[in-house]
Amino acid sequence: MNLTANLVRLFFSHRRAEIDYFRKHPAEVQEKQLRYLLEQGKETLFGQAHGMESIRTAEQFRSRIAVYDYETLNELIDRARTGEAGVLWPGHTHWFAKSSGTTGARSKYIPVTAAGLKDAHLRGPRDVIALFSALYPDTKVFRGKTLTLGGSCRIERESDKAQSGDLSAILIRNTPRWADWRRTPAADTALIPDFEMKVRKICEEAVGQHVTSFAGVPSWNLVMMNKILDYTGKSNLLEVWPGLELFVHGGMSFKPYRKEYERIIPSSQMKYMETYNASEGFFAIGDDPSRDDMLLMLDYHTYYEFLPTQHLGDPSKALPLEGVRTGENYAMLITSSNGLWRYQIGDTVEFTSTSPYRIRITGRTKHFINVFGEEVMVDNAERAIREACDRTGAEVAEFTVAPVYMEGREKGAHEWVVEFRREPNSREHFAEVLDKALQQVNSDYEAKRFKDTTLHAPRLSIVTPGTFLRWMERRGKLGGQNKVPRLFNERIYVEQLLEEEQNSENTK
Repeated sequence: MNLTANLVRLFFSHRRAEIDYFRKHPAEVQEKQLRYLLEQGKETLFGQAHGMESIRTAEQFRSRIAVYDYETLNELIDRARTGEAGVLWPGHTHWFAKSSGTTGARSKYIPVTAAGLKDAHLRGPRDVIALFSALYPDTKVFRGKTLTLGGSCRIERESDKAQSGDLSAILIRNTPRWADWRRTPAADTALIPDFEMKVRKICEEAVGQHVTSFAGVPSWNLVMMNKILDYTGKSNLLEVWPGLELFVHGGMSFKPYRKEYERIIPSSQMKYMETYNASEGFFAIGDDPSRDDMLLMLDYHTYYEFLPTQHLGDPSKALPLEGVRTGENYAMLITSSNGLWRYQIGDTVEFTSTSPYRIRITGRTKHFINVFGEEVMVDNAERAIREACDRTGAEVAEFTVAPVYMEGREKGAHEWVVEFRREPNSREHFAEVLDKALQQVNSDYEAKRFKDTTLHAPRLSIVTPGTFLRWMERRGKLGGQNKVPRLFNERIYVEQLLEEEQNSENTK
């Protein structure tokens, strides 16, 4: 065991004991989180309006406070953003994570309080280190630097009290000085708003450094890593950074990208660790490398509730943590020290274990296809496309799916717009495997496809390499905080992508 790793492991031993405690006593810890949040919230405008001072139980909490989303909480968020104190959380909220989400152009401003930064956003990365150091006691990852690809959004002043920007930019601005020595590139480079310029500068700064880990969204990091290979002329990243050992990823499923990362980092010693961090908070960490799920972090001053997706229109069906079951899809509701109260963040999760509580992200409440009663979630689509790739030798760079609506007597279908890194040996075989794999993971889809009862076989529309990147750039969505929407109940994204492809063909 090397000295550096041993010191890190010992330093975090107390924190690992706290994590073990909430694994064994989840209900007790969650009750404690709720008591703290109610105590802090009772003096706020929101708390006073809801009689929070007299709320004593979780049942009273659920009965007195409605479920909110951004649209219904927006007015109060705007008051805090323009400098009013004590609206949703005590004191002034100085930071707001700016995000347009993936379904609309209008910007969202998610409050990031000083307490939220301390309790969750900055605590999560420290817990990654605490858990990783115990999992791999002989690691050399702490001897080098972590390469981070931040978002591409300027920090903007909202009032004399508040600023906004990508969450990644806010975290860079608030990371303790002692942690800067382990990070590359420099903060000024990480905050460059132009994505292409930022990547060029990262190449110049990071190639000569001793990088042992990197962190961020899989898709945009892959773009950056390929740029680094182009810049250096190397065939894989181990030729650039021989000590590369860890990728901490989040923001989207890693499954469609794993093979490509294994190609550019050909090492059996490379570790991949998933996290669930969002503008609204930091929620889960992949603490067991043998599993494809994450441990729900229960002591970040976040209180969780879960609404079965079949009851999205009925908030009274929301369940506390102890009411969930494995294998079911839930929309996640949070109450947190960022001043979000019974807030539906838009993600759907499935519990893979309740002892301890482990989750997988399955999609978004607005990102699914259910035009024909098929109820296809993002997780279904990603599993199916992974199977199709494995069976046909293909590599997919990006994809999105939309319905093909019924016209007259014509039945419906799904259209998959796919950009390949490596094309399948047969496009027809790829589409066939994709269809069968989706039937295997989704019984509702299988029923609609049975003898073409409701749905025809999926349509496969292949676009040329770079199409998705150009489309994201045209929409102002380049950078680590933005994700390609995988599923949507309308055809707007598919039509835009096909138009982008056509425009590209016309200019050749």
